[in-house]
Amino acid sequence: MNAQTDLDAPHGGPDARGAALHDFSTNANACGPCPMALRAVQQADASRYPDPRYTGLRDSLGAWHGVAPGRIVIAASASEFISRITATVVQRRGGAVWLPQHGYGDYARAAAAWRLGLRREPEAVDGCSLVWCCDPSSPLGQVQPDLSARVDAADPGTCVLDLAYEPLRLEGHLSLDEAQRDRVWQLWTPNKALGLTGIRAAYAVAPHGADDVAAHLDHLAPSWPLGTHGVALLDAWTHRDTQTWLSDSLDRLREWKRRQQALCESLGWAVLPSVANFFCARPDAPHASRAAGLRNAGIQLRDTASFGLPGHVRLGVLPPASQEALARAWRATA
Repeated sequence: MNAQTDLDAPHGGPDARGAALHDFSTNANACGPCPMALRAVQQADASRYPDPRYTGLRDSLGAWHGVAPGRIVIAASASEFISRITATVVQRRGGAVWLPQHGYGDYARAAAAWRLGLRREPEAVDGCSLVWCCDPSSPLGQVQPDLSARVDAADPGTCVLDLAYEPLRLEGHLSLDEAQRDRVWQLWTPNKALGLTGIRAAYAVAPHGADDVAAHLDHLAPSWPLGTHGVALLDAWTHRDTQTWLSDSLDRLREWKRRQQALCESLGWAVLPSVANFFCARPDAPHASRAAGLRNAGIQLRDTASFGLPGHVRLGVLPPASQEALARAWRATA
């Protein structure tokens, strides 16, 4: 298998040694955890099962997005939804999966597990049974090129728009209009924006008119894909005070990001553009040769080879103290 479909593909976050003191490898909101969401999770009643149909949660999420509750598909995580919708495509259509040039490895891993063909050529979207888009993209944190054209070219209901980083967009806005959004599956994972990535919870907004596919996805789900803590997180996501906190945090992240990009450039790194709370850079020396020394100094970066971008690292934006620690450790391992 290639790096993108290898079951041992790397992920950001804690490793066998636990969490790094200065963990640049994840894209969680470094201003978090969001106090309102954290309080909701802490106060969740874990002595009881949640409603297996998630009736109240679907109502809240549907109202927040302005859609019928039946269009809300609850998922244990984004990765779980990726696996489940790929299985749905196999059962209902078969065919091929279209992937962006660089993207989250689980898109390809799920397709490979079901022996679906993979396409990446821009003109190959038409006729694919599943089309993956992400904006801001991962790992680059950039606007996905020709997103509108991709959505329009895909058959209705076949495109999944991964919006994991939309709440953490620091520049611009999503280019799709309401009609285009109604053509796609919108996959949301608020735990990153709320700084609570340890709570695994996600949901998707189904395309308009895809009620039968949404129902099929529900039938494929295990019982209670979300526990009470996941329900509490997603419910808190829809509250006004949570969204106010998130909006305020973006101003601080913009300031930290400018500082962090300048620091990386001062180290001789080539910094790539980004509109999100993370960016990629090409260090002046191979990351692999210094990874162990950096880890010993409490620094963890995300190598992007598994995203199809060798020779680069992805850095989530962290506070100035962590940025200075990165600079000291990089120079010390030279």
